[in-house]
Amino acid sequence: MKLVVAGVNHRTAPVELREKLAYRPEEIPAALIELQARGAKEAVILSTCNRVELTAAAAEDFPDDLLLEALGAGRAGVAIDELRPHLYRFEDNAAIRHLFRVAASLDSMIVGEPQILGQLKQAYAAAREHGSLGPMLDAVLTRAFNVAKRIRSETDIGRNAVSVSYAAVELAREIFGSLHKRRVLIVGAGKMSEGAARHLMNAGAEIFVTNRTPERALEMAKVFRGETMRYEVFPQRLAELDVVITSSAAPEHILTREIVRRALEARKHQPIFLIDIAVPRNIDPAVQTLEHAYLYDIDDLKRVADRNLQARQGVAQQAEAIVAEEVERLEAKLREREVGPVIVSLQEQLEAIRQEALIKYRARLGSLTEEQQNAVDAMTRAIVNKIAHAPISEMRREAAEQGGREAPREAELASVVRRMFRLRER
Repeated sequence: MKLVVAGVNHRTAPVELREKLAYRPEEIPAALIELQARGAKEAVILSTCNRVELTAAAAEDFPDDLLLEALGAGRAGVAIDELRPHLYRFEDNAAIRHLFRVAASLDSMIVGEPQILGQLKQAYAAAREHGSLGPMLDAVLTRAFNVAKRIRSETDIGRNAVSVSYAAVELAREIFGSLHKRRVLIVGAGKMSEGAARHLMNAGAEIFVTNRTPERALEMAKVFRGETMRYEVFPQRLAELDVVITSSAAPEHILTREIVRRALEARKHQPIFLIDIAVPRNIDPAVQTLEHAYLYDIDDLKRVADRNLQARQGVAQQAEAIVAEEVERLEAKLREREVGPVIVSLQEQLEAIRQEALIKYRARLGSLTEEQQNAVDAMTRAIVNKIAHAPISEMRREAAEQGGREAPREAELASVVRRMFRLRER
């Protein structure tokens, strides 16, 4: 069988095309059954906002157009000719390498993001549940999960914040240490401030929300399991807060240097962390001159995120080396597994011939003592093992030494051995 991956992702196809091709969860069972009905022995479907991929283990003559049809034609109304320019396709060792890189988030829009591993595990579970996960894909994907785990444990690929919202949270941790029970106020309803608030909530912070529109504040407070604060009074309550995230559409500064100075005095100069994600800015930049006031705007956070992203790109080279090592290791195991049935068949066949010969010539040998019988058994077994040694050693050596599957010498040798000894297919 050959291993094939075909799909599109954020680099090869625009979002409009990816939206058409994306599978809804309820569509996947029928799609897996259809792929098997069309000739795929095993199949897994991975569908996320950034990629749609089909992975199949199939016979060598399995046509690519069937995968293209499953991806788009008929189901999504995308013609094969329209799909081809955006498609990538990998086979055998290149497919294994691609799956390892996907699991380790080396092929993600943001290198090091953890979500893709969970999504791939969900795709694996769906294939197993619906009967399309066989021994080849099970071996490859299980190893992919272990490779991703190894990369995360041996490199720093996931340790630096690369989104603006998470960069804000990491900076807050540097100031306060633990964020448990820290009091956070969200001013306004910007998407990035919501993202930062969600990270802070997950870290155990207490969330307060204020907005010019009280209904919007109440709606957001429910999302973050927090409380509302009246917009008119929040500057006077600043001393109660540890973190303030602003993304209001107000045309002027809603927090001035004087307001923050008074709050710091009331806090007995305990630090306060201010995140201004608004454009135009909500917080007077002069606040930076106050001791114990830590103010970051959107550009500051983006610089932190970009710096961390560059660091991740450097770490990715270490991860790629691990992927290459693991691909080679799995390839060797898969190649050995291909010749394994031939080796077992050869051993069984020769043992059957030996037993048949012993039965045939036992009468001619006359009465033998137990010691003599053991000697004959050992002698014939040694002869059989000597005959089997050369072909078995050569098949295993070819499987272990061959670095790619473009010229499968071990498969050719196994085929020759099968014909020479007239072995049955296993």
